[in-house]
Amino acid sequence: VQLQASGGGLVQPGGSLKLSCVTSQDILGINAMRWYRQAPGNERELVASMSTRYNINYVDYRDSVKGRFTISRDSAKNTIYLQMTSLKPEDTAVYYCNAWFRGEDYWGQGTQVTVSS
Repeated sequence: VQLQASGGGLVQPGGSLKLSCVTSQDILGINAMRWYRQAPGNERELVASMSTRYNINYVDYRDSVKGRFTISRDSAKNTIYLQMTSLKPEDTAVYYCNAWFRGEDYWGQGTQVTVSS
């Protein structure tokens, strides 16, 4: 599975960004897709996840982004999204999309999100 993430950039605190991740594999055949992030000096952390197989739409978020971030998908485009609103400086990180498929993890290349005034 190849993953191509995009949509990162520089945004002011309180602003919004929408990340996209296109998969080479039919998204309905992938068990779950997730967004992770990693800030300098920190461990990579799970931000949001979605069960994608069989059109199930179970989603989950880390506490610090609940109510601000929304994970969604467009199955016809084999794409997942991460809509991020009310961004804070502590959201600054490289964001990675991840696919769990046939017992293995697959990773995209990451997209930088910087929240700064």
